[in-house]
Amino acid sequence: MKISNIRIINPATNYDDVADIAIKNGVITEIGKNLICDDEEIDGTGLCCAPGLVDVHVHFRDPGFTHKEDISSGAKAAAAGGFTTVILMGNTKPTADNVDTIKYVLSEGKKTDINIHTVANVTKGMKGKELVSYEELIEAGAIGLSDDGIPIMDESLLRQAFIKAKALNQPISLHEENPELIENNGVNAGEVSKELGIGGSKREAEISLIERDVEIAKETGVELNVQHISTKEGVNLIRKARKTHKNIHAEATPHHFTLTEKAVLQYGTNAKMNPPLRLEEDRLAIIDGLKDGTIEIIATDHAPHAKEEKDQEITKAPSGIIGLETSLALGITELVDKGFLSINELIEKMTLGPAKLYSLQDEIASIEVNRKADLVIFDMDECFKIDTFKSKSQNSPFRGCELKGKVKYTICNGRVIYSDGKN
Repeated sequence: MKISNIRIINPATNYDDVADIAIKNGVITEIGKNLICDDEEIDGTGLCCAPGLVDVHVHFRDPGFTHKEDISSGAKAAAAGGFTTVILMGNTKPTADNVDTIKYVLSEGKKTDINIHTVANVTKGMKGKELVSYEELIEAGAIGLSDDGIPIMDESLLRQAFIKAKALNQPISLHEENPELIENNGVNAGEVSKELGIGGSKREAEISLIERDVEIAKETGVELNVQHISTKEGVNLIRKARKTHKNIHAEATPHHFTLTEKAVLQYGTNAKMNPPLRLEEDRLAIIDGLKDGTIEIIATDHAPHAKEEKDQEITKAPSGIIGLETSLALGITELVDKGFLSINELIEKMTLGPAKLYSLQDEIASIEVNRKADLVIFDMDECFKIDTFKSKSQNSPFRGCELKGKVKYTICNGRVIYSDGKN
């Protein structure tokens, strides 16, 4: 295959130029001008090519909740969004606290067109009471640790988890919300929750746990990832910590840098999520964190739910939205077009930044000769609306919204696995 006359954006090598890419047997064999190739050709004129996108925070609901999503449908959604590598969270049924579940997920992942990895749980059953056997789960193929969805409240147990994760050189990702400061989760405790007549999630729920866990991470040296950060105070805590401790990281979701709590009034339960959308000052603080490098990772927290689950009153509907198919376009629309990030900076936070957290940067997230051909080709200027998703679920506030930056092709292991809505 040859991709001709395309703008190559590769943050890993600081390469940004128009050139051709030749691919053979799944590997990039040449990058340069006017390459000769008699095989399949993609005309990249006016388009951009970046490393295949990497998402370190997705829920494919398999095993146990496959009416929402399964590994096959989740992989198709990822490919449609330009993602070639994803890391699954373990709040499945059974949870990812045992070898059989880890092996099942990885086996099913190998049947898809993308690269699928999974974390193992931090605690048994995600109950926050007893640590899992990390060694055997890592040997089974898990590449990190997380009880995402449920915070770990036992400080002593968490410290033990950090010490073990550090010894095994495994990153640990945490959902930071203290349930004692939440009354009806999924909506910020503020004007909107008052209007809806529900208590909501106080910002201190996130701030207090980030503050606690950053200090333990400093003590232990563990690679800590604060997931889906939502408050300006949380961003400032990470910013301060990273000045002296580069092992502390944070991720931001597209919905948190795009929307505020007011979206709940417009989109209802499709704007309900944990942690919740907060205030405009929080949204801008997240963008500032992305701009100055405090936040190195953009992750979707792709969280599918069935229509009948979301079609309930606000206090009964589950939290979470899908995000794989809108992530790149939201980054271009909200961050690049508005002058907050360059396209190179956006791509870095969607490829190299997340790959580094899981030490995958030598396998993926770069366009280089002799590297695996995992690529996304997109049109920065094309405006479009998504009316239906490849995901089994459709729970997105961005359905029907006009966005800019359309994925044209996704290539994984040298094969076109998505082509402009046709696959």
